[in-house]
Amino acid sequence: MDRQGNKYTFLYASIMVIVVATVLAFVAEALNPIQKKNEEEAKMIDILKSVGIESTTSNVSDKFKEYIGENVYIVNFEGNRQDVSAQAAFNIDLGKEVRKPLSERQYPVFECHLENGEVKYILPVRGKGLWGPIWGYVALNEDKNTIFGATFDHKGETPGLGAEISTDAFQQQFKGKTIFEDGELVSVNVVKGGVPDDASHGVDAISGGTITSQGLDAMLKDYFNGYEAFLKK
Repeated sequence: MDRQGNKYTFLYASIMVIVVATVLAFVAEALNPIQKKNEEEAKMIDILKSVGIESTTSNVSDKFKEYIGENVYIVNFEGNRQDVSAQAAFNIDLGKEVRKPLSERQYPVFECHLENGEVKYILPVRGKGLWGPIWGYVALNEDKNTIFGATFDHKGETPGLGAEISTDAFQQQFKGKTIFEDGELVSVNVVKGGVPDDASHGVDAISGGTITSQGLDAMLKDYFNGYEAFLKK
């Protein structure tokens, strides 16, 4: 075959594309279990962090089993528990659920049983920031009203601005806040310009991160509305 001809060039390029695609597909398939394991461990770390339990990739599985174990389930918009396994509830993709109407979503609940006998209800939340998705976990006390702790993260918010939602300083503000008043859901407002120290339903917004703060405010209202029936039962 003439190596200078178009036929040879086309055949060579086609073979190389097939070989490279095959190798990449094999590598991706081989790495998929590792990637999935890393994602699950990162998720468990964030869940436990919302109740003040620090963990690492080396011990998070054991700690998750100790404090939460099989106490993972799904509730619907009416607040009724669904008949699914704990693993199925853990694997719910909020990125897909958030695109559904509130009444059609599946709402995971993680029950954490602390060493002192207290039970905390950890609720996943997901919304939209300035540059992409934001998400988090809000832990409520047994009264299903008072926030025990919260952790938030993001995909691409601006460092020093919207990305501050993932800092301890911002997240600590949520401790002790309440989401109901006189039986009515009011959520927790992320307020630009600051709130009084004794505000029950408000925290300071991020300076310079207005859109991210607004996105987080909307995310909390959205998901607390979805969990409202469960929390009132």
